[in-house]
Amino acid sequence: MTYFVAETAADFTEIARPCGHWDSFRRLFAVLPPPNDARDWVALTDAALPVDSLTSWVTTTRAGAVVTFLGVVRDHAEGRDGVNAMTYEAYEEPAQRVMSEIVGEARRRWPDLERIALLHRVGDLAVSEPSVAVAVSSPHREEAFAAARFCIDTLKESGPIWKQEHWAGGSDWARNELPIKPVARSTASQSSKASATLGRGA
Repeated sequence: MTYFVAETAADFTEIARPCGHWDSFRRLFAVLPPPNDARDWVALTDAALPVDSLTSWVTTTRAGAVVTFLGVVRDHAEGRDGVNAMTYEAYEEPAQRVMSEIVGEARRRWPDLERIALLHRVGDLAVSEPSVAVAVSSPHREEAFAAARFCIDTLKESGPIWKQEHWAGGSDWARNELPIKPVARSTASQSSKASATLGRGA
């Protein structure tokens, strides 16, 4: 079961996109804790990411490996130093759908995965604040590493989420944004490939 967390307010906020036109975006509120029986935790929120609880939630008795990744705001960007903050905006429903597709595809590729968390922040973030979190547990490390890498890489190229950089001289949308790609589908499981390189331990 996938548990998606996203609470929205009735009001819409007008935000200018890099392409120059205006679009409507909903405000997202606090991440709620997932139920204990959920296998997947997918969230888009304007609250601080619950990074301290990720590891404990994703760990199960069957898991021999837990891999976590945090993307944090840095103080520079491509061709730009002195970044002091970042604003993330997302098309809410398409972003939710893509995030769920990514988790589903990870499970198709690595069927033995235990739990997956894919959380993304929207709104204003300061330097060093986490903007995205991925956590994956599995019986073996190879699958956990591969699935976590797949989740963050695919979210970066397929998620309708944009960032605006702020510095002392002004603000602008990130220069290295690329066209959004559909989530790549695989018909073959990656588990057999991973299992061939693993020993008895994690």
